[in-house]
Amino acid sequence: MVDSALSPVTVSAEQRHELEPYLDDLESRIDDSQESAIFEQWQAFATGAFTGDLFKPVRSRKSAPTISWPRIYVNDALDSIVFMALQQLGACSSQLANGGGYLLSVRSNYGTPILPSVFGAEIFRMEHSQDTLPCSRAMTKEQLRTAIEHGVPDLRHGFGRAALDAGEWFSTLFADYPNIKKHVALYHPDTQGPMDICEMLRGSDLFEDVYEDPLFLHALLALVTQTYIAYMKRWQKIVPPRADGVAVHWGMLHRGTVMLRDDSAMNFSGRMYEEFIMPYERQILDTLGGGAVHFCGRGDHFVMAATSLHGMAAVNMTQPEFNNLDIICRATVDKGIQLLDFPARAVEALVAAGHDLGGNVHVA
Repeated sequence: MVDSALSPVTVSAEQRHELEPYLDDLESRIDDSQESAIFEQWQAFATGAFTGDLFKPVRSRKSAPTISWPRIYVNDALDSIVFMALQQLGACSSQLANGGGYLLSVRSNYGTPILPSVFGAEIFRMEHSQDTLPCSRAMTKEQLRTAIEHGVPDLRHGFGRAALDAGEWFSTLFADYPNIKKHVALYHPDTQGPMDICEMLRGSDLFEDVYEDPLFLHALLALVTQTYIAYMKRWQKIVPPRADGVAVHWGMLHRGTVMLRDDSAMNFSGRMYEEFIMPYERQILDTLGGGAVHFCGRGDHFVMAATSLHGMAAVNMTQPEFNNLDIICRATVDKGIQLLDFPARAVEALVAAGHDLGGNVHVA
């Protein structure tokens, strides 16, 4: 199923009324003192003031919902800002009910195609039953050459508009609920990272470009990076960066403002990372005030270079079993760079191997 037309976010009074029971429920269950306490724990961890060994916060008490929250499928949330709000706020409700240790947070949840669609990439939805975020189709090289000639595109094209509009609407929606406004963070959409976006725009032809047309790839990376920065600056007009220099992402706190994605980097050598990815991530971090990086799969061949970037404060990685954990430690905790949401089994392996984690690991 392919989206051919995307509408701006519009919400009627009747639709807002539909959300009131859920907003009232969440507002009544958010305990200011408990949420302030867990934020202070996260802030101490993010800023290096945590004095423990392993960081795994939990709420002091659970708070069950007073109403039944519905399950919202991804495709329904894409079509309705009301369903989007229920999907995102429902996760906050579950966090309170389970007494979890993550911060309450929501985002404009339109998936990886946000910035590719700004360039004109066609959005492709998965089947409704799969309950999975959409992806996008690659563009032709000729289309991308034209994009490079034209410069930064209209940031409100495709899902770019939907994500910005949803952010603005979330901001207004929370205005009448002081606990939600104070304790539910609105974090930036999935803007991916420069090379990840290029891979979505080029498809598998990207890997030929590295060898056969590196000048084109650098030109595309430069444009993507400029667009990323422009989009994030536009987002920051909706949600200004915090004055204390930290940001919430996926319910976790890190120094800086952005969460880069390097999922494509596992397919490149360390040298290629330094040539094709590192300069553009440096530009983003320097311009936007630092941040963190996420990657799936193997990253031990580029993580040392990534964490050498000024302003890189934390790493969120999955599948540590595919990595040399000695290298991961030297690139992160040994340098005071934090590991976020690190699987407990991997933490146990590090401790058993005698690694001093220095209070820089958040345990999933």
